Parts: sequence; C-alpha cells; structure tokens
Amino acid sequence: MTATIPESLGALRALVEPSIRGAIDRLDSHCRLVSGYHLGYWQVDGTPTDGGGKGMRAAFTLLGARAAGARPDRAVPAAAAVELVHNYSLLHDDVMDRDAERRHRPSAWAAYGEADAILAGDALLGLAFELLAEAAEPTATWALRTLSVTVRRLVAGQTADLRFERRDDVTLDECLEMVRGKTAALFACSCSIGAMLCDAPAETTLRLARYGEHLGVAFQLVDDLLGIWGTPEVTGKPVLHDLQSRKKSIPVVYALGAGVAAADRLRELYLAPGELTGEQLAEAAALVEAAGGRSWTEHEAGRQLDLALAQLDEIDELAGGDDAAPAPLPADVRAELIDLAHFVTGRDR
Repeated sequence: MTATIPESLGALRALVEPSIRGAIDRLDSHCRLVSGYHLGYWQVDGTPTDGGGKGMRAAFTLLGARAAGARPDRAVPAAAAVELVHNYSLLHDDVMDRDAERRHRPSAWAAYGEADAILAGDALLGLAFELLAEAAEPTATWALRTLSVTVRRLVAGQTADLRFERRDDVTLDECLEMVRGKTAALFACSCSIGAMLCDAPAETTLRLARYGEHLGVAFQLVDDLLGIWGTPEVTGKPVLHDLQSRKKSIPVVYALGAGVAAADRLRELYLAPGELTGEQLAEAAALVEAAGGRSWTEHEAGRQLDLALAQLDEIDELAGGDDAAPAPLPADVRAELIDLAHFVTGRDR
C-alpha cells in the first residue's frame, strides 16, 4: 500500500462531494439534518464538521471511467449514486444490528431515533436513482438497471445475514454467498458502473465488475477479522464486538464447522444465553483461532485480492484485435486500482 492512497481518495472524493451535498439539499429540513449527520457533514444539532467518509466506492467509479478512456467527471452521477446507496445500507444496517456507534460517534438512529434513520436511508436510496437518471449519457438506462439489480442483491445478502442469526447450522458456502450479495455486489457495481456510463467495451466493464466482486469479498473477510481482532480505534466498535453479538462471521462459521474440540466449545459459547463475560469473549476469540478460522480467512482474503488483480491483467491481455476489444488500461489507472485494492483490504482501515 502506498502512502499517497488517502490523498488519492481525497482528490477523487472532491469531485463527487458537491453532487452528494447538492442531493442532500433537496431533502426536507429534518431528513437533510439526519442524512448530513450520518454522512459526517455536521453534528447532531447541525453544526458543521470537517468529517465525511473515505468515498472508496465513488473513487472506484471514477477510476472506472478513466479505465474507459473518459474524463472522470462524466461518471460523477454514478459515483455519487453508489455512495448514496452505500450510506442508505449503513443507515438501515445500524438499526437492524443495533449498532449505536459509527465512525466513533453515535449512529444516526442512536442520535435521532430509529424511524428518522430508516427514513433518511430511504431518502438516500431515492436520491441515488434520481441523480443517475439525470445523467446526460445514453447509457444511463443501463447504469440505472445495474444499480437496481445491485440493491436487490444487497437486500438479499442482508436478509440472509439476519436469518443466520437465528440458525446454528450456517455453512461456509452460505456465508460466502451472503457476502457476495451484501458487500461484494456494491463493490462490483462501483468498479464497473462508471465505465458502463461512459460506454466502455463490454469486456472492460465485465472485468472491472469481477475485479470489484473479488475485492468486495476480500474487503468483507478483512472486516470480519477486524470484528474479532481489531481495535476500537480502527473499527469504531467495542473490543470483540462481533463475538458478543454472536455474529456468524466467516472466521466463526469456518471454526464452527472445523470438526475439532475447539469448535464444540465455541458452539457452547455461541449458544449460551445473555452477554458473554470478558473472559468468555477472549476464550471465544482464541477458539476461533485454534479451530483455524483466522488463518483460513486471512488466506482467503489474500486469494480473493489476487483474483481481483488478475482481472486487470485480463483487460490488458484482451486489448487490441477488433473494435469491440478493450483498450489496455492506462498505466496510472492500473496503478491506482492496484494501490486502492491493497488499501481497502489493509488492516488499518
């Protein structure tokens, strides 16, 4: 990971920020207040702040446009749309997961109430489609359909994740399929929709989508590792948060299915009523590691990252030939896609 990545993210987000802020200004005053608070634009009472997310998904969308040989500003409507969809999902997820903190401060539902947070999420979703529909590109209809399918996949993934909480027989394959919907689908969309909006060759768009899907899986695997072994300074959540909430994360599900003594004891702890003590949480983390959950997840995250980067090689290998063949990736775009991939799967997010 290069040291310039945060600066690169900031520069790309600066292209999208005015569009997102302008969209938020279309909302009624209270929904605007809740949405802007969630996005980090101001405090609970509306006092402006210097906050805001990294804008990773928007950055990938703009890079997708550049991969197609287009100016990044042509993809701003799509970049803003994927950021709004992402934040719609976060607003709703925090309510469903009862997460009272996000980005080291009270989540929107904790600050304003569940109903206001849900409605703010609904508003952001509507704004996403509104912005993309306004794009002055002949391919906007295809981009809209892609975003719609992505939201459907995202909802299916979140539904599966919630249902897993009520089951003790979740398989690793089921978990990975859930991740492909809940997390990887939006990554795939983010990485390809900018190229699509700019009328890139189908082979370029397809491989950027595959790059995003593999990267999204790797991202979630790392996130699951951080949910057990990360620090509050990095995750913004209490230590061992995912274990306390009995989350069926990838390391846990792998460990539960390992068929070893550590798996049996871990299952006992996961089925125990009430909150686990600090000692029990530490034991659970050690059991996940002893059963191989940590090492398998780390290895699979690395494998998915390699698969993502291989898609960039395929674009270059297909370059040339007939008019429908993709052009090779510009060297600077390839470098940024590689560096961003390493950044978003790093342990310091």
